[in-house]
Amino acid sequence: MSEPDTSSSPAAVRRHGRRRTASGPRRALAVIGVLALVLVGGAAGAAWWLKGSIGSVGDPFAQIDESTRPQVAAGDEAVNFLVLGSDSRISAGDPSQWEAGAQRTDAIMLVHLAGDGRSAQVVSIPRDSWVPIPGHGEAKINAAFSYGGPALMIETVEQLTGVRIHHFAVTDFDSFVRMTDALGGVEITVPEDVSDGGEVSFTAGTHLMDGQEALAYARQRHGLAGGDFDRVQRQQNWMRAIMAKVNDNRSDVGMMTGFVRTVSQSVATDDGLNLSTMTDLFMGARGLGADDVTFLTAPYSGTGRSDDGQSIVVLDRARFDPLMAAIAEDRSAQYVADNAENLEVLGSTVR
Repeated sequence: MSEPDTSSSPAAVRRHGRRRTASGPRRALAVIGVLALVLVGGAAGAAWWLKGSIGSVGDPFAQIDESTRPQVAAGDEAVNFLVLGSDSRISAGDPSQWEAGAQRTDAIMLVHLAGDGRSAQVVSIPRDSWVPIPGHGEAKINAAFSYGGPALMIETVEQLTGVRIHHFAVTDFDSFVRMTDALGGVEITVPEDVSDGGEVSFTAGTHLMDGQEALAYARQRHGLAGGDFDRVQRQQNWMRAIMAKVNDNRSDVGMMTGFVRTVSQSVATDDGLNLSTMTDLFMGARGLGADDVTFLTAPYSGTGRSDDGQSIVVLDRARFDPLMAAIAEDRSAQYVADNAENLEVLGSTVR
């Protein structure tokens, strides 16, 4: 990677009128929180966890019929998180205030930490994916959270994927800029000049982006050939940059303490993700680095229309199901390596 260009701003960000809510990249915050807390570990992460800075969504698993849940083989030490970014601050700021119909999730990510602690896979499931929701028929997958909160969201994803979820996390949308700035910015490479034709443009090169610049980068959709799908990859690229910065600065106690403080104020988890569990996760995955985390988008065949006229994403079950089976059986690292050309894996270059 070339040296970051810090002589001038990488993005000519032009804002006029009222600033729009930048929900897109902030949807990624919780997955960074989960993985960063595992990567950072040690005194800083433990101290903030112990202080109770991280919010709780209670025990959503207690509301799910155990007989309907995917089972795992004895001795399987893999850990699967369901991580959501919600369009309402209520969800993470005060989960007890959740109300049916009040929130939908802007992002759904399945995070798999391999049992051997050597790899992790992060699969983004498009929010408009048309899937069965228990008790509600077919709908966009993000409706599950609105219909029934964390429990129904977990149940929906488990039945869709066949993957047993061990922990749940959700984020609000107020800390993307502060989190990036807590790390002193992140390095992001833009392969070619790109503009949305109005508010945002980026020049080609590797740049050290501050929070506002990374925010503009991750929210851009217009000017990208793949639209929302390209934006998902940009968000994943931002996550990868955050992970790399965390990985490179683990020994900087001041930076890591500030970063974990920001994360802890932005994430709510199930009660089972406590200090003891986090310690176990850190010990089991202490050799995990940013290069060991693979980002994917759930395989899809395109977009379409539901019978009632909604714009939806159609999952490609011929590719989706084998990937999920590999995750469920804790063999996804090898499966992705063997089938990368047939999967939506985040590449080294992102438009």
